Amino acid sequence: MNIEGKNQVIEAIKNNVTINKIIIDKNFATRKDDVISLARKNKLKIEFLPKKLMDTKSVTGHHQGYIAETVEFEYSSVEEILEVAKTSENPPFVVLLDGIEDPHNLGAIIRTCECAGVHGIVIPKMRACGVNETVVRTSAGAISHMKIARVTNLKEAIDTLKDNGLWIYACEIGGEEIYSQNLTGPIGLVVGSEGNGIKQSLRTYCDGLVTLPLKGSVNSLNASVSAGIAIYEILRQRESAK
Repeated sequence: MNIEGKNQVIEAIKNNVTINKIIIDKNFATRKDDVISLARKNKLKIEFLPKKLMDTKSVTGHHQGYIAETVEFEYSSVEEILEVAKTSENPPFVVLLDGIEDPHNLGAIIRTCECAGVHGIVIPKMRACGVNETVVRTSAGAISHMKIARVTNLKEAIDTLKDNGLWIYACEIGGEEIYSQNLTGPIGLVVGSEGNGIKQSLRTYCDGLVTLPLKGSVNSLNASVSAGIAIYEILRQRESAK
């Protein structure tokens, strides 16, 4: 898998992602460059290539002159996410994504989760986007700091979270307005897919349903936007409760 873009490559090096080789635009070879310095400090293999040749190796088309060739993304387990939460001063906060298929949405959600202090993300293996080059780029380096579990069954993941004291809320239309709910405790937030939302079978498996108010003519929000609003409402409540 490629990690492309200057900031993304820097974050990958800093977070000890296994990198086989870093490819850099040969025009950068003679200038003072943060990526080159960091790569040499960490004894990573560097290859300088012409931009046109780099373009043929790029998956996203936005490499900025930097491509890190890495092993496939290493997913975590739900239990590992809970272990991370235990070391935090804040109650556990996990986001579960039910069928997000657009890599740009997944990358944007990962970035929001990292910024808001979410302890981990759970995604399904089937009928959903996994971590790929576009996701890595859209996350703007946040993926290097976020635990992501990829599971066969979201219900089983929810059971594990419930067994560890988390309350699970689905963010979906038809529930109680999110601003009226107390979301300060251990929580798992389920966000649905771009077109179909959260599956009915999963929605009824949650402890509660929270809804974002819609005041305009359009009856839905982009998945990453609705996730961001809900995540930051939970963060706001937690900060206000301190």
